[in-house]
Amino acid sequence: MAAQPQSNKAFTSQLTKVYGFYTGGFIAFVLILAVAEQMGLPRVWIGYLFLAMTVLLYAGIGIMSRTNDADEYYVAGRRVPAVFNGMATGADWMSAASFIGMAGTLYLTGYSGLAFIMGWTGGYCLVALFLAPYLRKFGQFTIPDFLGARYGGHAPRFVGIIIAILCSFTYVVAQIYGVGLITTRLSGVDFTLGIFVGLGGILVCSFLGGMRAVTWTQVAQYIILIIAYLTPLVWLSAKQTGIPIPQAVYGMQLQKVTELEIKLNADEKEIEVRGIFAKRAAEAKALLADIPKSLADGKANLDKNLAAAKEAKDDAAIAKAEAAIAKFPKDETEAKAAWNKQAGLAARAAPIAAHGEAFAAKDEAARTIAKKNFLALILCLMVGTAALPHILMRYYTTPSVKDARASVTWSLFFIFLLYFSAPALAVLVKFVVYNDIVGTTFAALPEWVKSWQAVDPSLLSLSDINGDGIVQRAEIAIGGDIVVLATPEIAGLPYVVSGLVAAGGLAAALSTADGLLLTIANALSHDLYYKMIDPNAPVARRVMLSKTLLLVVAVLAALVAAQKPADILFLVSAAFSLAAAGFFPALVCGIFWKRATGIAATLGMAAGVGITFYYMMTTQPWLREVFFGTPRSVPAELWWDINPISAGLFGIPLGFIVIFVVSLVTPAPSKEIQHMIEDVRYPNLKRA
Repeated sequence: MAAQPQSNKAFTSQLTKVYGFYTGGFIAFVLILAVAEQMGLPRVWIGYLFLAMTVLLYAGIGIMSRTNDADEYYVAGRRVPAVFNGMATGADWMSAASFIGMAGTLYLTGYSGLAFIMGWTGGYCLVALFLAPYLRKFGQFTIPDFLGARYGGHAPRFVGIIIAILCSFTYVVAQIYGVGLITTRLSGVDFTLGIFVGLGGILVCSFLGGMRAVTWTQVAQYIILIIAYLTPLVWLSAKQTGIPIPQAVYGMQLQKVTELEIKLNADEKEIEVRGIFAKRAAEAKALLADIPKSLADGKANLDKNLAAAKEAKDDAAIAKAEAAIAKFPKDETEAKAAWNKQAGLAARAAPIAAHGEAFAAKDEAARTIAKKNFLALILCLMVGTAALPHILMRYYTTPSVKDARASVTWSLFFIFLLYFSAPALAVLVKFVVYNDIVGTTFAALPEWVKSWQAVDPSLLSLSDINGDGIVQRAEIAIGGDIVVLATPEIAGLPYVVSGLVAAGGLAAALSTADGLLLTIANALSHDLYYKMIDPNAPVARRVMLSKTLLLVVAVLAALVAAQKPADILFLVSAAFSLAAAGFFPALVCGIFWKRATGIAATLGMAAGVGITFYYMMTTQPWLREVFFGTPRSVPAELWWDINPISAGLFGIPLGFIVIFVVSLVTPAPSKEIQHMIEDVRYPNLKRA
């Protein structure tokens, strides 16, 4: 027994040296590129080199970690030390949504965005208290494995497989979308091609070596993403405040931002621009009330104007009328899309919401609703974090129950480094926009503004609505993703740092996509095929099937992501609500209540996911449009004013209630299962 801890200690020491050299080598690579940039290396080559270096690096780790052994492929041989499992979990967790979108969400929503940080980090407390050590004591490979063994029969396992695939596929589409966005930024290739180039990077990490390859790749990816995130932030903090510790000093910049918000809300030009947006939004809303009539009337008026211009033989008026006809929607589908977009301008007509004010609202009723949704979102994200299968699988890889507990602590630490920095980054960038961009003439805008407008107008767009040649705050349409990606240029850093940030975002997206794809492939090959269809299947066939399915699912997710699905943040958050409602009640009851039965768990999981998806489907604008043809401009009927992003609020309690009630009216689990629960419940209990 004494030899095993020594072996683990030696393995940890060896890994520390390897990743120490790796970190030093990566920093040296960045410095060499910085020198090469000063010597004239073109920007496009810097992007190519970053993309090639990172993808080849991950591919190398994947190839070296290739395996056909089931234990290695599914759970990395259960020998990942706690600190490295914490780093891998941090990378697995910090997706493109966290790396790119977190600071952007805080920039756009201010105080309300803290719900994401509190919910996502708080979830790891639930993981440590209720799930990680017990699942590690249980062993096996997947979450449906636990459901099948604990509740008996194929029904709980099959429902678990469906939920795992549903929430993981929803999540992985968002990650692959992020991969395409970053790959395009690094290399300049077409978005769709960028998705499939990035997909190659995903597959080489997970295809050959499964969890073993994914684990060691994710450790490498975490190192890159945290260096990439902190470097420009520290520089921007030093530039604005003189202190390179943004987490400690961004409060003084928040005070300046608050003063600028008050000033801009009272500015006459700002009020004028907001009025123009309000008028355009109202006109669009009126057009949407009766689309066929609006379309017919609009075409008739345009034809009348053209005829009048031709009768007057006014060439300028004729050209103007023809241009208006060319811009006018051709059919109802095009009209609906155009007018819905214009109706969305109502948001830009509102005064600037105070960044630091809690639950800013126009009246007490609205403030109460804001508080309610803030707490509901925190709950859904916390419980969803504790139930995401690709995260829970990580705790199967540690050598012991003690290491599983320790790795949760390390996970929180490594995630904290980024999440503690995101609020600072949001405030520092907002200060630049309010102080340096607003009030500038359009002719004198900084170069980074012009370049990002050219890259993607959905990320940054400025338009002189009132024609005064001066930038007003309401004339700036900014997407959250730009906050992180443009920070190096905003800070005046060399382009090589922009490449570094893009490489960090790519690492975040690839690491999460790897874990999600592996979860789906394992659910199908191990839980569905091996456990339910062919229990006698040899290991080699099971592993090969998992690899094949991983490839198929990856291509399907890439095809969906290539369509540029809307509401990426909603897709990510939906995965949390679905996992929370589907898995958390069944897992917690399965561990802590011996009386919970298989039929109860099956019905509880189905009811929780069912009500959650139903609420999303009937309240989320684009889902209502897809399923019911309801125009997005039509207000949804919310239950207790809860936003669709927090749909899990209804599924979580329903899952617990169904499991509790049905368990009491169905036969108790067998003695064998109850003994297994005791064994799992007491992690330090030795098996006889």
